[in-house]
Amino acid sequence: MIRTILWPTDLSRNSLKSAKHVVSLAEKYQAKIIMLYVGTDLTSMFGGYAHEPGEHHLQHFQEWEVKQAKSKMQHICETELKACPNMEIRLVQGDAANEILKAVKAEKADLVVITTHGRGHDEIDQKSPVFGSVAEKVIRSSPVPVHLVNPFEK
Repeated sequence: MIRTILWPTDLSRNSLKSAKHVVSLAEKYQAKIIMLYVGTDLTSMFGGYAHEPGEHHLQHFQEWEVKQAKSKMQHICETELKACPNMEIRLVQGDAANEILKAVKAEKADLVVITTHGRGHDEIDQKSPVFGSVAEKVIRSSPVPVHLVNPFEK
């Protein structure tokens, strides 16, 4: 039984193409949707530089990123997912695949809906059989089924 669907999105054009799949599955199973955005943990990127940006600069940017993501997610909920009243938004920071896998357990998700390619692949060869790195890691390690959406299919 599917009661909770985890929908990780990086808010790219590719990842948002899974919205109609999420809506359809949620309606079919009367499931709750957890829309998850994983922001970049910038503090992990500057360990080897002599002149690192100040902690307050990184924190300010991360707060800005989360605010922008939340605003966009709320807009998507209102416009694209209005048929799904049972929806929650989650925003975290860190490694995308690891945070998605943590959320599967924390949210007791029964299904993950994710695109095969996200932000890093907006211009990729559409016939590439290779998944994006996040999708590949999630597929390999998810304790629940993963519904893959190819964003290049029409």
